[in-house]
Amino acid sequence: MKTEAYTPKLLTVFREGYSVATFRADAIAGLTVAIVALPLAMALGIASGASPDKGLITAVVAGFLISALGGSRVQVGGPTGAFVVVIFNVIASHGYDGLLIATLLAGIILIAAGLLRFGQMIKYIPHPVVTGFTAGIAVIIASSQVKDFLGLAIDKVPADFLPKWQAYLGALPSANWAAIGIGGTALAIIIALRKFAPWLPGFLIAVIATSLAAPLLNLPVDTIGSRFPDIPAGLPVPAFPDISLAKINAVLPSAFTIAFLAGIEALLSAVVADGMAGTRHRSNQELIGQGVANLGSALFGGLPATGAIARTATNIRSGAKTPVAGMMHAAFLLVFILFGTDLMAYVPMAALAAILFMVAWGMSEYQRFLALLRMPNSDRAVLLITFGLTVLVDLTVAIAVGVTLASLLFMARMAEAVEVDRTGRRDAELDAEDLDQRDDLPPGVEVFRIAGPFFFGVAGELLDTLRRVGQSPRVIILRMRLVPLLDASGAQALGEFVEQARLAGARVIVSGVQSQPRAMLGRIGLGEAAGRISYAADYASAQALAVDLAEAK
Repeated sequence: MKTEAYTPKLLTVFREGYSVATFRADAIAGLTVAIVALPLAMALGIASGASPDKGLITAVVAGFLISALGGSRVQVGGPTGAFVVVIFNVIASHGYDGLLIATLLAGIILIAAGLLRFGQMIKYIPHPVVTGFTAGIAVIIASSQVKDFLGLAIDKVPADFLPKWQAYLGALPSANWAAIGIGGTALAIIIALRKFAPWLPGFLIAVIATSLAAPLLNLPVDTIGSRFPDIPAGLPVPAFPDISLAKINAVLPSAFTIAFLAGIEALLSAVVADGMAGTRHRSNQELIGQGVANLGSALFGGLPATGAIARTATNIRSGAKTPVAGMMHAAFLLVFILFGTDLMAYVPMAALAAILFMVAWGMSEYQRFLALLRMPNSDRAVLLITFGLTVLVDLTVAIAVGVTLASLLFMARMAEAVEVDRTGRRDAELDAEDLDQRDDLPPGVEVFRIAGPFFFGVAGELLDTLRRVGQSPRVIILRMRLVPLLDASGAQALGEFVEQARLAGARVIVSGVQSQPRAMLGRIGLGEAAGRISYAADYASAQALAVDLAEAK
């Protein structure tokens, strides 16, 4: 079992048997993802303070290794928006060699995390913290693209958020209407295609259309060629950067930040992939694969990489069956690097800014952000403080403060939930009512008893329990009499549980719900009036209701 946990999914696939038909499906999916990833990798390379070829190198080298050595069947990796802020700051402070050293160290940290079985630690990162810093990164990415989108004449844009916007406002009279037209056109094409033809590669179509329009109309706009005139073709020879102890000490905090972001985003993406494809990833092997991929990317002069949720989802929707699809995506991008690098010179910077605006919009998760604002003050405070610190101070500080604050608030809520009963009746009630909960259970009905606070550290267990049941029941009873507290992440997990049950054709009944969890369920649209789940006062009432619902089906 331990050996299996550290086996790349690619080896598992080959042991099961790999057919020509499966390869055909993987190749088609890989080509589709490569078409999506091509303009995105270039845009992320530029936004990170590097160059477009660095983004492509990362997508090829890291993308291949993440699929070949990772613990997910359909994960696609490469450069992502989560790294933009960190990479930009490392390059500005320590140069590109400093970034390569930080990426190498991050790779080592990720491999160590996988070997130490830290893959399950993601469930201890509170939901408001993840949403807060992700939304903050989205704001920073969008802000960084205003200069190119408007064509502003600014020699050097300040790194900090508020000075950056002061510089933008001061340079507004220099706005280039041609750049605005190109950027606006690219943005309109992407939005229109997402709405009316979502199966088409909107990013690539927008880039091609604006790259043709700019020279044909003789528009005075910046392009990749004018900004980066000496882009090399092909992959560079792998080499180690100039490493010294002083440089390692200088970039080590950034390396931990890169490793943290890579681990979080990779495992989140793997979880999303499991839900879409009905698979189950190996979290520790995924971390090891991510670590090796970052080592490889750094040796080829690339950027940090991780699993990309949007590209992984595209891979699944395109019919990917195995990790070979992700490897094929990297192979198709390599063909472009070898034979199509000259075409990059015609791409307008304003079009890439439009792409990054859409990336930022997708990262913002505004619906989840707004939903968390409706949660209790403690969750709302963690969200807003993490978001504010990410935008105005520093990503590392934001994560540290957010996790610490969430932990302290959780301990305070646990103290409030403690009940001391001298009579011991609580234990007697448990023995009488709960020990034989499965006796006389009607056919087609499954029951789970949740005892204790249902918070961000255990929220994922509920979905795992549903997956372990095997054949889906017709009715599921959740006994919640002994749940004194339900936080935002626990509520989110319950909502996902109800949705998964609905898709499987099962009805959910909750029994004995206390006042705080009942109020929290109402906040996420699972109250009694919503009708999405049924409420029962106690287990006996739930059993009677389950009989009626099972017979009705």
